[in-house]
Amino acid sequence: MGLGRRSLLLCASVLAGAAVAGPLRPFMEAALTNHQPQRILVLGGDADRERMGLHLARRMNLPLVVSGGTNPEYAQYLVLDAGLAQDRVRLDYRAKDTLGNFTSLVDELQQDGVHHLLLVTSEDHLPRAMAVGGIVAGSRGIRLTGVPVSCNPKCRDESLGKRVGDGLRAAVWVITGRDFKPWARRNWPQLFSAH
Repeated sequence: MGLGRRSLLLCASVLAGAAVAGPLRPFMEAALTNHQPQRILVLGGDADRERMGLHLARRMNLPLVVSGGTNPEYAQYLVLDAGLAQDRVRLDYRAKDTLGNFTSLVDELQQDGVHHLLLVTSEDHLPRAMAVGGIVAGSRGIRLTGVPVSCNPKCRDESLGKRVGDGLRAAVWVITGRDFKPWARRNWPQLFSAH
């Protein structure tokens, strides 16, 4: 092996080591975790998602968090109907959108020692949820495994632009701890007006 190749390999090794030891370390830990799922996170918006989450929680004996789900009375009915104890299910209504589903919970999940989440959402929403959640949860060393829920016949394709935009919002949140969307709405309302 020539001196140039050794130098290149050494440089690459140092950069990889710095990335793993620095800001990218939690993402590497999330990607490489061998923990079994420790909790189920359902992204609200559809009772079928909640039913799937409840089914998995019962079958796998895992705690369940529903973020932004159906109204509390109906959600509690679903919990009782599924035969789960109320203390195994947490209903959280702080989130207003997909980014909020993760940012409102991720620090608590990290404090609880969660390293692996099952993420339950509709199949048409899953790619964007995994992108956003992969960034936000990954920043805390938490791996996501997606569980798609059928949405036929009411599936709606989400644009690549929406995925990229929410991915950027997630990255900004990880760096700054703030969601830039409210600021962008105030400063560039034309971007958010209906076409």
